[in-house]
Amino acid sequence: MAMTQIFREILFQEPSSIFNKIMEVMNLVFSAILGISETFGKQNLEYSKFWNLNSKKQVKAKVPSRMGMLIAYTPSLIACLSFFWIFPNGGIRFFMLNSAIALHFFKRVLEVLFVHKYSGAMAMNSAITISSSYLMAFSSLIYIQHLTEGSSEPNIDLKYLGFIVFMVGIIGNFYYHFLLSNMRKKGENGYKIPKGGLFNLVICPHYLFEIVTFLGFSLISQTLFSFSSTIGTLFYLMGRSYATRKWYLSKFEDFPRTVKALIPFVF
Repeated sequence: MAMTQIFREILFQEPSSIFNKIMEVMNLVFSAILGISETFGKQNLEYSKFWNLNSKKQVKAKVPSRMGMLIAYTPSLIACLSFFWIFPNGGIRFFMLNSAIALHFFKRVLEVLFVHKYSGAMAMNSAITISSSYLMAFSSLIYIQHLTEGSSEPNIDLKYLGFIVFMVGIIGNFYYHFLLSNMRKKGENGYKIPKGGLFNLVICPHYLFEIVTFLGFSLISQTLFSFSSTIGTLFYLMGRSYATRKWYLSKFEDFPRTVKALIPFVF
């Protein structure tokens, strides 16, 4: 009962829509399935160190990693920019949310072009899966935010706190991407054990800050779909970080066993 009251205080009373309900359920289920697949190694999305893990028995179409990641992120950036034109009178919350998401994907594209150092390829089907998932999820998030126009604002306004949380997440995520990139010197192709900052506690601090970024989106949006997106992202990145830690343990005998996957001292 207390939890229901909290939801009523912080969430928009969204218009009753079968679209909303279907997208909320699909988002959670799809992300949970991906997370479970990553955790148990059934079908890792084939990029980064996992790019050829599932390709031993069959030849799959692949593209250079940089191109694959651009395919993954660019459509969502273009969509977010177009929403400023499609919904020009969305209000301050809509503008903050769409701006935050556009900044998120703009940063991703810049990192692909100028920060990350790639050595392998990416399965084309993984690039398309990631791209379509992002495009569907974030387009739905923006559209559902549009549907709240004219609705009463939540009793507790979290959008400014949300933008601060978003900035913490995006800056932290960039910082650890930058550290990872600097580990690989010019001409080097192999992987090393990451060190420094939260890398001394978890193997995927960049994923941890990614979750913080999504939490920022949710607090800005204050819709049920936005929170379901964050929970879905948590499911997936928990699975991906678990698989990443398992990979490092299998490749490096001196990998510190005390270093967790995602959450310091816990997981």
